[in-house]
Amino acid sequence: MLGLLGIPVVLILVFLRVPIGLAMMIVGIFGSWMVTKTFNPVMSQFKSLSYSTFASHSLSVVPLFLLMGQFATLSGLSSKIFTAATAWLGHRKGGVAMAAIGASAGFGSIVGSSLATAATMGRIALPELKKHGYSDSLATGTVAAGGTLGILIPPSVILVIFAVLTEQNIAKLFMAAFIPGILAAIGYIIVIAIYVRVRPGAGATLERKPYGERFRALFEIWPVLAVFLVVIGGIYTGLFTPTEAAAIGAAGTGLIALANRTLTWANVRDALLSTAASTAMIFLIVFGAAVLNSFLALSQLPQISANWIGEQAFNPWVVLAIVLVFYLILGCVMDSLSMILLTIPILYPMMMVLDFGMTPDEFGIWFGIIVLIAVEVGLITPPVGMNLFIINSMSPETKLSDTYAGVIPFVISDIVRTIILVAFPAITLCMVWWVY
Repeated sequence: MLGLLGIPVVLILVFLRVPIGLAMMIVGIFGSWMVTKTFNPVMSQFKSLSYSTFASHSLSVVPLFLLMGQFATLSGLSSKIFTAATAWLGHRKGGVAMAAIGASAGFGSIVGSSLATAATMGRIALPELKKHGYSDSLATGTVAAGGTLGILIPPSVILVIFAVLTEQNIAKLFMAAFIPGILAAIGYIIVIAIYVRVRPGAGATLERKPYGERFRALFEIWPVLAVFLVVIGGIYTGLFTPTEAAAIGAAGTGLIALANRTLTWANVRDALLSTAASTAMIFLIVFGAAVLNSFLALSQLPQISANWIGEQAFNPWVVLAIVLVFYLILGCVMDSLSMILLTIPILYPMMMVLDFGMTPDEFGIWFGIIVLIAVEVGLITPPVGMNLFIINSMSPETKLSDTYAGVIPFVISDIVRTIILVAFPAITLCMVWWVY
């Protein structure tokens, strides 16, 4: 009962503006005290828990991928990706919005963060969309939805955290996320194509670019393709581990920024400080979750819940549907990392006892991708989707209600894609089977 009450207490503290990492830590400390009736073992675990949490080599991927994203932003690759996408798609109906989706997918493939992708593409794509007469709803909705591709198309920081929590293989999770990520981008482009036909005044078309200009723009982004192929290809072929891949990716994007003469000592300092601040924020949440999970283990909530679910003989697909709806609701009030760290230690053991017709490894990978997609949808689900506020703040003249209206078609696309991936797990797992 104490463990069960701990979760709503965490949410209440979050509503009261307590940082999520601190909220989980407070509940974990006082919950453990209420179970053990003493503070001594609770406080003494801090020295061992902090070491055991951060001694994981897998977590070193996080700051390296964040630094890779910082260097990618400094190198100007984001604007070049958008220019290339516009050159190839701009002449189509809704082409500039489609280019924003394509650029978000390309930039997300070297950043691994939804918020960073949304913020960067918002600075680049929003002015161009407004310049070419795109409606406020379509412009802000497109960039907010495109930002979610940053955590789905590998490499993904959230997938790394999920892998650490569930002891899954990071490389297999990256491989499994590839096709769902491509499907997400295609789904968004289809939404734009339908949107501008239903509302012809929502977006304009540009003049068709000659093929020579298109290929020159494409040549400008070869560093993006090189970094992606080296990092992801190296992981998939076993040439190096995800940690080594992240280090190589960070060094590669840093060299690209240096070659483009956009990397100064001041920029390097700012990139390192920003990476350190983001890493500290993430690790504080990770440590808070570790303290909370220690309390939940003492309360035996995950074990009792898993046993109870197994004894009830529930239909596993119904349970999965309830879990996904729960994530959609939770996404309205929490960021993606907090959702994963708060819920996975409880929900994952419960789901593992259900029979989905897969091996434990296959289910762990498939469930991770499905949860990631649900978290991704939560980032753009009104009324409190994180990406919505980031993009709306970049377009102060746009009403928040217009941003809500513009993102709804993309949310529908996400829900349809989720249903397809749930109904056909082979779509997610085929790349894993093929490589491994």
